[in-house]
Amino acid sequence: MSLAERIHQQFKDSAQTKLAAAAAMAAPIEAAVRRMVDCLKAGGKVMACGNGGSAADSQHFAAELLNRFEKERPPLAAIALTTDTSTLTSIANDYRYEDVFAKQVQALGRAGDVLLAISTSGNSPNVIEAIHTAHARGVSVVALTGKSGGKIAALLGPGDTHLCVPAERTARIQEVHLLTIHCLCDGIDALLLGETQ
Repeated sequence: MSLAERIHQQFKDSAQTKLAAAAAMAAPIEAAVRRMVDCLKAGGKVMACGNGGSAADSQHFAAELLNRFEKERPPLAAIALTTDTSTLTSIANDYRYEDVFAKQVQALGRAGDVLLAISTSGNSPNVIEAIHTAHARGVSVVALTGKSGGKIAALLGPGDTHLCVPAERTARIQEVHLLTIHCLCDGIDALLLGETQ
């Protein structure tokens, strides 16, 4: 296979994965949008966390809500728990890395808030700890995972929403995660701006 053919195959695989994910994920994404809109309308906030590329996705999502996505609207209450290096490193140093998001959720989370918990494998220990803390604080969880959902799938309750990409390859899952984040942002704007019901 030539390099050009390899690149073409990457695009083809990505497109096929996204089409398969659309069928499986459209309904839970809609449920997540509605949950987040209800939270924001009630004066709550959406927190987001994840590691590596998922940390970048958390920041991307929070920025789109706090600033703007594609249309002008008032800023929305969103925060990425992945950005404050002093907080992250002090928690990891004084306690353990598994607590870097959970302690922030404990301090900032209020009943009615939403936590967007992103983990490609569904097995990230610090995201799992954040979910436990969210539940203890009355914060609902929107879990964005892949593969089978990993350990996170078993943690979610009736007040939570699971957005699980039906794929095994990390790159493909992460590509669908980005599209899902854009779907969430677009859906939130559409509901808040009265463009859909």
